[in-house]
Amino acid sequence: MDIIFEVIDALGKEVHLSKERWKHILKHPHMHEHLENMQLTLKKPVAITYENDESVLYFYKEFKHNEPRERYLLVGVKYLNGGGFIITSFFTNKITGLKWKIR
Repeated sequence: MDIIFEVIDALGKEVHLSKERWKHILKHPHMHEHLENMQLTLKKPVAITYENDESVLYFYKEFKHNEPRERYLLVGVKYLNGGGFIITSFFTNKITGLKWKIR
């Protein structure tokens, strides 16, 4: 598997982005210039949430200079065996899901 980057997230876990997932992310508008912002979002999120599956977390970072419908960058991470991999990333207008509590 080809890795584009690896980073230690705000929870202290190693997370990587594969070329395959990057190709998926590039289908979302305005994402081609945001690799560094994805890393920043994982390191210093304003919120971490989950929905039904606590092994998938959503990291959010606010970008106030963006238009309202693209205010937050979301980076979705799936965790397996102590590490994680990015499953998606895109801009959104709000933070959704249940707030993650660090155990």
